[in-house]
Amino acid sequence: MIGGSGGRRDREPDPDASTALPVPGPCASTHRALAECHRRASLGALQPEVLCRHLNRALAECVVTACCPDETEAVRTLCGSAGTALKRTQCQRARIDLSLCLEAHQEP
Repeated sequence: MIGGSGGRRDREPDPDASTALPVPGPCASTHRALAECHRRASLGALQPEVLCRHLNRALAECVVTACCPDETEAVRTLCGSAGTALKRTQCQRARIDLSLCLEAHQEP
């Protein structure tokens, strides 16, 4: 579309962007890429949730793995494919353990 807005919509700045906590360690580069994606998305026609979903997922997985590496690996190992009743029970237990670990890392 020449001379038009190209389907862009004016968006309000993300109120959480200025108050976001820095992400240290192995997830920092993914966090920076996500912030840049959100910045670029604000200039285009697509919502950041659509345009940046792969980075949202990557950052979430990185943070969860950094916080609870053993529990994350257990879920990947035990819940990655169908199996016996025992494996399903172990998968359910691994998911609970991961939830408890993540809960322990949350601020009150």
